Amino acid sequence: MSDTQTKIHPAPGYILVKPQKKETTTASGIVLPSTHEEKPQQGVVLAVGGEMITDFGTKKDSPCQKGDIVIYREWGGKEYKENDAELLILKFDDIMALVK
Repeated sequence: MSDTQTKIHPAPGYILVKPQKKETTTASGIVLPSTHEEKPQQGVVLAVGGEMITDFGTKKDSPCQKGDIVIYREWGGKEYKENDAELLILKFDDIMALVK
């Protein structure tokens, strides 16, 4: 699956993200295995659901758009597997920052 094609369309208030795993290298150049890694907190936005309606009836737009790289809460969202790709479905509120 390429980063731009997915069959999943998030519901209003949700975002579909493909987590980016960081390759960890020590100062001496040794690459640490993936079992050493912590859960990723950064990823690429693949799809964005429509605006959500808050409990107070106001509309809230997505904090990001397709193609953005975002930093999200460590334990936020719901993991989902499509083909061999591991994806994450996050609420708008789980997005903490955009990487520019």
